Amino acid sequence: MPQEMRVRIWDVEHGACAMVQHVTRTLLGEHGGRLAMIDSGHGTGFRPSDYIINFMGRNRLDYLFITNADQDHMSDLQGLWDAGIVVPVVHRNPSPSAAAMRAMKEQCGPLTRDAEKFVEICQGFNSVIAEPFDQNMGGITASAFWNTYPQFTDTNNLSLVVFVKYEGFKILFPGDVERPGWRALLEQPRFRAELANTDVLVASHHGRENGFCEDIFAYFTPSCVVISDKAKMHSTQETLPDYRAVVRDEGVRVRTTGKDRHVLTTRRDGWIQFSVEGGSYYIDTEYHG
Repeated sequence: MPQEMRVRIWDVEHGACAMVQHVTRTLLGEHGGRLAMIDSGHGTGFRPSDYIINFMGRNRLDYLFITNADQDHMSDLQGLWDAGIVVPVVHRNPSPSAAAMRAMKEQCGPLTRDAEKFVEICQGFNSVIAEPFDQNMGGITASAFWNTYPQFTDTNNLSLVVFVKYEGFKILFPGDVERPGWRALLEQPRFRAELANTDVLVASHHGRENGFCEDIFAYFTPSCVVISDKAKMHSTQETLPDYRAVVRDEGVRVRTTGKDRHVLTTRRDGWIQFSVEGGSYYIDTEYHG
């Protein structure tokens, strides 16, 4: 039976949300395995809690990774619980305590309901995982890296940096880590080794200039870069030429458009999906322009 990994990066404007699932195709249709999600941001036309309940027909999100403790990465976090979705496993940077995380968030004012939920998660999601991701996602594996508190005291450089891997394909979700955080991570031999052969980079900090670190590209050359962001409003968003310069010359072919691309963006392409099967991967986009 044909099997594949699907990674869909949703268009949540200036935010982040991606879903990862192992899918088996049979004569009777498709069967989706356990569901993982990287960040829980929402946008004008998409809310992950609604999609999970009403489109997928599920009431369980098996694994949730929160890469960054800012609102744009978790604006539907409390919404998952409000919708009655069971979330047994949450991965986050384990270094800051709940108290330290609350103090960092309070520097920007009163906590939102989503931030309160995240602080609660920091306090309570610390037990041994009964069904680890790597053993229960149909062959999909993940590895995560982070900087420590109080080496860094800002949420961006304390991002959880997540690699998702399947059949030789590797995609990197770095949250909002900035240049100093990238350079600190590069001091870890395991992180440098994991960068090798990364196929797709989701641009840090939604493609903002302070998330671009040329140093990391000494260890890998991506086939393409994905930017999850809203329409350009600031000069710090003008990084497409920087990312284009570090991508493989041939780029990637988008199946829905037949066009070769080097940098894909949710503001132009809508949702972006990577389907990995038999050692190859295919890219589909919401918009066909």
